[in-house]
Amino acid sequence: MINRYVALDIETTGLNPAVDRIIEVGMARVEDGQITQKYSTLVYPGISVSERITELTGIHNEELAGKPRIEEIIGDITRFIGDWPILGHNVTFDFSFLKRAAVNNGYTITDDGIDTLKIARRLLPELEHKNLSFLCQYFNIDPGRSHRAYDDAVSASVLYGKLEKLKPEDNSFSNTTKLVYVVKKDSPITPPQRRYLAALVEKHNINLEIPVEEMTKSMASRQIDTIIAQYGK
Repeated sequence: MINRYVALDIETTGLNPAVDRIIEVGMARVEDGQITQKYSTLVYPGISVSERITELTGIHNEELAGKPRIEEIIGDITRFIGDWPILGHNVTFDFSFLKRAAVNNGYTITDDGIDTLKIARRLLPELEHKNLSFLCQYFNIDPGRSHRAYDDAVSASVLYGKLEKLKPEDNSFSNTTKLVYVVKKDSPITPPQRRYLAALVEKHNINLEIPVEEMTKSMASRQIDTIIAQYGK
């Protein structure tokens, strides 16, 4: 069994790392089954958190005001992880958001991963569900505050140990997998895009979900195309 890794989970405003934002990061360094170091923080996303996400996580917009932005702490996050493998439930999801933040701010992040979701799918094909909440119930794992980053990271770590006991000879417990998410550094919104968006918003009396100052060049382009398609120029 891999005896040292960083258990990781994040909470976000949505599922798409190209447009959605991180609102919470939770990590635990685990050595020989014991947590040796913890990291947990809320993150100000620069956009509003939907009611659906608040219902899921319990995180309110008011709690995020004044918290650090991801660009302020991504260096601390990558240093905490170092060259240790990253463990999580559907860990590529968490990795994709953090890699985008790392690339945008000049940092690198390890791509060695341990995915408890993939292991559970292989070892427990008969189970109806494989999400973390269901597996915690199945293995009698205390989930703490489910859908909160640090508690879910710890739950995934405990789950890893439970899965290893089912089939310790499985090679997923002695090898990591490479996490793949291809991303290029985002370009900032251009002055012409700002002016054009402002004109469209005023002309059509639109409320943008993402403030103009939070948009990248590609996001602004998509937003302009969407407005034109719906309202005209």
